[in-house]
Amino acid sequence: MAKATARHILVNDEAKCEALKAEIEGGRDFAEVAREHSSCPSGRQGGDLGSFGPGQMVREFDEVVFSGELNKVHGPVKTQFGYHLLEITSRS
Repeated sequence: MAKATARHILVNDEAKCEALKAEIEGGRDFAEVAREHSSCPSGRQGGDLGSFGPGQMVREFDEVVFSGELNKVHGPVKTQFGYHLLEITSRS
């Protein structure tokens, strides 16, 4: 079964999500931005979600995590929780 590790930043506004993505792409550290801005408890760990398989996260998340490019910031990804930036750190 496929497994992935990823980290994310969750915010409630698409424009803020886009602005944070631009900061990260401009050189800011993903984990630092997650600690400062993410509304998810994982933000305290730099957005780290650990390892998980397909179906353990919401569908919109899975679609990106199990098909997107590794070590690249993806998003905004809209879910029922808000807007996410995702970084897939590994996949097997």
